[in-house]
Amino acid sequence: MTDRRPIAARELALTGRVAGWLVARGASANGISGAGMVAGLLAGLALAGTAWVPEAARPLWLAGALLVQLRLLANLLDGMVAIGRGIASPVGELWNEVPDRVSDTAVLLGLGVAAGSPGWGLAAALAAMATAYIRAVIKAAGAPSDFRGPMAKQHRMALVTALALWCALAPAAWQGPGLVAGLLVVITLLASLTALRRLLAGAAALRR
Repeated sequence: MTDRRPIAARELALTGRVAGWLVARGASANGISGAGMVAGLLAGLALAGTAWVPEAARPLWLAGALLVQLRLLANLLDGMVAIGRGIASPVGELWNEVPDRVSDTAVLLGLGVAAGSPGWGLAAALAAMATAYIRAVIKAAGAPSDFRGPMAKQHRMALVTALALWCALAPAAWQGPGLVAGLLVVITLLASLTALRRLLAGAAALRR
């Protein structure tokens, strides 16, 4: 395991050019992290809004999908900009982690409202928080960061994005709150499994 999340998009030429453009203009890595958190909060509101304003559900689902992806883009670029500008710092670690936890919680709670099952939204948010908490504790104890799945951040957000696009574009007869609630159950169970796998692997690494 490495101390950077393995993301294939980081190696794309286009991503490198965007990061280089931001570096050349002195963009703030922490500011990008903060912008990602705002996108995550807005994504949660858009997803919840599908239940609050059902007549606008389709555009709200689309907005939710777009905002989730903007959140992930910010998560990708903040580290690249920090390294490109040579400004990585311990405080930057806080900006890297805390907005992620806020965004995860907002998105999954919003999805819970959309499903009419806020309890499952909370359960999914807590399971997601557990995966990150265990990774952080293991790293603080001296082991490498563990980004394994099967339900790491990128997997959760990919599923949420796919579901949001489905609900925005598919016929109404092919969707419903049960589909959304079912996804939350899957995220909760697999994120819990992810947390357990990271805990066991981290304990083994520390023993070695």
